[in-house]
Amino acid sequence: MERKIVRTGDGSQTIQLPQWGEQYHSMHGALQEAYHVFIRQGLYQFSDRPVDLLEIGFGTGLNALITLSEAPARKLTVRYTGLEAFPVVEEEWQQLEYAGLLSEGDSVQKHFEQMHRAPWDEECPVTSSFTLHKLKIDIRNFKPETAFDLVYFDAFGARVQPELWTEDIFLGMFRALRPGGILVTYAAKGSVRRAMQKAGFEVERLPGPPGKREMLRASKPK
Repeated sequence: MERKIVRTGDGSQTIQLPQWGEQYHSMHGALQEAYHVFIRQGLYQFSDRPVDLLEIGFGTGLNALITLSEAPARKLTVRYTGLEAFPVVEEEWQQLEYAGLLSEGDSVQKHFEQMHRAPWDEECPVTSSFTLHKLKIDIRNFKPETAFDLVYFDAFGARVQPELWTEDIFLGMFRALRPGGILVTYAAKGSVRRAMQKAGFEVERLPGPPGKREMLRASKPK
């Protein structure tokens, strides 16, 4: 399938799949979407503690890179597990200019490269506050060996991959979370919200990122 690097509305880049009419991030702004959905409504709900984090759709590594960058200020020690069935290749991630958009500059670029070069299926320390474990696997075959505090649910949209937005998938996410854990996603479809609720989640509609009216945050009752 053809994949190409395109510029989004905030100047950051994403990968587009023309045959699907889909991309890895919002065309209104990849960086803005990542911060709004996953960082502000997800990561920022935690402070001064260890966090076990699961990302569904590691993709370009943007969410992981921002999480690594933001963790020290919130006194978080993050163990980050990223699932990806079709990893981005070096020729693609080398073109992405995310580090230059973040304040730490050169050090973030070094960490971005470390994350992409890290071997799959191995736990790899990247910084003193961030450990990465990338798994090349389809979410439907994932059997968690630990419990998580936070899930970034960043799979391709239900329009192109409806099988990833079902009650069964969210039941797996519910079981993978500790009591009090949360799942955040850019999606806001009624069918997605109902699937989450049937799986046992308490679901909030929140204001969405630029170009989207709403997003969802799901919580596992304590």
